[in-house]
Amino acid sequence: MFSYRVALCTLSLLVGCANPASNAARKSTAPVAAATASASYLPTEPLGPIHAPFDMPQPTRPRIPSAVFDIRDFGAQEGGDAKVTNAFRQAIAKATSAGGGTVLVPPGRWLTGPIHLQSRINLHVSKGAELLFSQDFNDYLPPVLTRWEGQELYGYSPLVYARDCEDIAITGGGKLDGRGAAWWPWKKTQSTAATQLYEMATSGVPPKERVLASEGGLRPSFIETFGCKNVLVEGVTLTNGPFWTIHPVYSENVIVRRVQVRTEGPNNDGCNPDSSKNVLIEDSFFSTGDDCVVIKSGLNEDGWRVNRPSENIVVRRLHGEAGHGGVVIGSEMSGGVRNVWVTDSEFVGTDRGLRIKSMRGRGGTIENVFYENVRHQDIRLMVVELTTFYGSSTLMPKTQTPPSIRNVHVKNVTARGAKSAIEIVGLPELPIRDVTFENVDIVAAQGLRCVDCENVRFKSTSLSSETGERFPVEDVQSSRTASAPSARAPVSAPSGQP
Repeated sequence: MFSYRVALCTLSLLVGCANPASNAARKSTAPVAAATASASYLPTEPLGPIHAPFDMPQPTRPRIPSAVFDIRDFGAQEGGDAKVTNAFRQAIAKATSAGGGTVLVPPGRWLTGPIHLQSRINLHVSKGAELLFSQDFNDYLPPVLTRWEGQELYGYSPLVYARDCEDIAITGGGKLDGRGAAWWPWKKTQSTAATQLYEMATSGVPPKERVLASEGGLRPSFIETFGCKNVLVEGVTLTNGPFWTIHPVYSENVIVRRVQVRTEGPNNDGCNPDSSKNVLIEDSFFSTGDDCVVIKSGLNEDGWRVNRPSENIVVRRLHGEAGHGGVVIGSEMSGGVRNVWVTDSEFVGTDRGLRIKSMRGRGGTIENVFYENVRHQDIRLMVVELTTFYGSSTLMPKTQTPPSIRNVHVKNVTARGAKSAIEIVGLPELPIRDVTFENVDIVAAQGLRCVDCENVRFKSTSLSSETGERFPVEDVQSSRTASAPSARAPVSAPSGQP
């Protein structure tokens, strides 16, 4: 077994490296403007302060009036057999005309098509309530403006959708079931529509003319806020969406907290901040068919056209199981990603912990990423992976524009039972640079691999590997170490830690 410790090591490498309640529909059509204070439905617990290693305003919850609009007062019948889509539309319209309020989903099973929110609306899914989304694809038409894998188009409506809204929320202790199994087979047939969209985007076709809403094509997100401000998703459980689960696009002041995301379908990421700003994700559980949290900012030419980064993203007290990655950035990152802080989290059985992925043709810059106080157990691949050789399963870029990855800081990280500790693979023409590991303790089958990196630093870092070289590097042009690695006994797990 190879074991080594890097006490203070600076590498400057330039390398080629059942119904709870059954309620008959009420005959009255008058909405209930309840005297109940909004605090009954909109959480009021103070948010903990943000002490990020970059400037970021303290997140604030949306401001929503206290009126309550019960969907049963608009004809909704519980039971999960008859669609209540129109009841949602009427309740939201009535609430909007009244200046906003809570649209209340009582306990029970409710079958619905897409729900389109408006400003100052709180969709409150009560504990014991279950929203079942229709599997009739036609219910998600007409097409709406959305973003699919980093490119704008008019496509199928997300299951819960808001565009250009302010002060919106999805709250409660209930469950939203996307019933995505009807959509998942599209993964095998989406390539034609995906290629068509990419050709439109690269040839300059305006988004309003990119209409792609045919069966077998591009799946919609579960929850999407498009161009919104002051967004809250709190307390709900989300299961089995068609595609990405929580997808803030061009959105600002977004809070996702105390949610459970349990999905198993293809591309079922948990939360995808996409060209969004000031995002807080905390105190949540994700078990997904893809990445737990993944940060994006547009694909290639369309990402450059929009030119909006994702910035000021805080992820804290997150528990992730299964899935491809714990916290991931990319690969659609052409608008740039900066100021990301992940802290006080745990990942068990994911493929990776931290992953930054990109490729030639993306362009854009990923910088100022802080990954701290994170524990890992049974990571199936790499604990930390930074790569510019990601292989897109959908589309290949038309240019060779290189991406830039720099200023990545990994601190107070432990891992046991990983396949590989760390892998950093940059480009010969643009190495990954300025990466710091401090107080990192990893036991893995394989150790560290660096290819095409520059200025990688280690401080008080211990890596133990069963096979392979201690520091395998390729095409080294320059190398400087402050102290040579020293062998040591294999690391044992600290008491009470993974």
